[in-house]
Amino acid sequence: MTEQFPHAHRSGWRRFPYLLMVVLVASALVLAACGDDDEDEGAGGSGASSETQAQKPQGDPIITYTITDVNTEGPQYKNIQETARVFQEWVNDNGGIAGRPLEARFCDARGTPTDAAACARKAVQDKAVAVVGNFTFTGDAIVPILDKANISYFGNCCSLSAAELTTDTVFPMGNQPLYGAGLVKRAAEDGCKSINGVIIEGAEAFKPLIDAAAAGSGVKIGKYVTLPATARDYSSQVAQATDGADCLVMIVSETPYIAWMSAYAQSGSDARMYGPQGNLNEVSVKGNEQAAEGAVVGGMYPDLALPQWDEFRKALETYDADMSQDYNSLGGMGTWAAYVGFKQVVESIDGEINNETFLAQVPKTKFEDGLGGMVPPLDFSKPWKEDGGPKGFDRLFNRCVIFSKIEGGKVVPLTEEFEDVSQLAGGKNPADCG
Repeated sequence: MTEQFPHAHRSGWRRFPYLLMVVLVASALVLAACGDDDEDEGAGGSGASSETQAQKPQGDPIITYTITDVNTEGPQYKNIQETARVFQEWVNDNGGIAGRPLEARFCDARGTPTDAAACARKAVQDKAVAVVGNFTFTGDAIVPILDKANISYFGNCCSLSAAELTTDTVFPMGNQPLYGAGLVKRAAEDGCKSINGVIIEGAEAFKPLIDAAAAGSGVKIGKYVTLPATARDYSSQVAQATDGADCLVMIVSETPYIAWMSAYAQSGSDARMYGPQGNLNEVSVKGNEQAAEGAVVGGMYPDLALPQWDEFRKALETYDADMSQDYNSLGGMGTWAAYVGFKQVVESIDGEINNETFLAQVPKTKFEDGLGGMVPPLDFSKPWKEDGGPKGFDRLFNRCVIFSKIEGGKVVPLTEEFEDVSQLAGGKNPADCG
């Protein structure tokens, strides 16, 4: 069953504490920031707001799907679901897409290949123009179904499966698993000498790029410790990982990170953590802030406090986003950027708008300003396999990283410029990071 989200109420929201300071300093910034069940639901937003009254969208809706995992015992991404809903509300209140309303439908993959495949079939059945801003651990169950139907898997932050990394109809905006190379780069620059890796089960695709980056940085990953994807007592894994290490490069999801932090704090280790944007965050370190102090956060999107996210933050406030979720994250910022990019591609199509014309238009698309700085410059005509990239990571277009850090239990910007890691990870040509 497909259900449209009702229009959100416009009441206040619970502000991020660190954003309060930003607002006092820079009045230009406005405050801001996966499904409840397995039913499809509308989602939402826009790329450009207007101070004037926007014309109400007319005609048949442009249908998209957003697929991620919410009701599962493993990692959950309700922030992706909420961001898609908010984008739909925002864009439809600001003229729609090409003058038409957006109907962004959500499907919960529930962390299983069976449910993920069912979501893909729903997108095909409902004639989705594209599947936008997704993340699951089960991409291999989704992408082949969409590919057969000529439906693009567009703008996803985080490719893990072989199908997501090599299929010609996949156009990610993020660079997962490449940002793992960025964590190694930063650790080496910070003087780490003995580095161990901690990787959540299902994210083994990170290892080759991490190893290449370590070799290129003059360091070595001593050993890898794998965490089960379902959170549990990780005391033994913490002991293994921290043994003899001064730094830990970690590819761990938020929910397991919470369980990790408790055991890590109790261990008394001073090994500095280098972890992923949106997972090593204020939620996962809560209660263990002192142990997390100075940890480095590596990612693909600039910090949410920065000006390029003004509209996203305002939309989160206006449309009552669930502020228990982390939107300063790969899922939150990645989904918003994906929908902003989707809007730009659609509005560049000359003629009928459908999955076929969208798929034909994407490889002609260049986001030369990186969607106003949400991402580095992107050229969808040049996948990494055609630009000197290593085999198996064909569909990476974004090969740049950016960093934040944990300070006083908060995530704060560490750098504000994208950094190239393409050659460090085994590519032949440097990336355009703006």
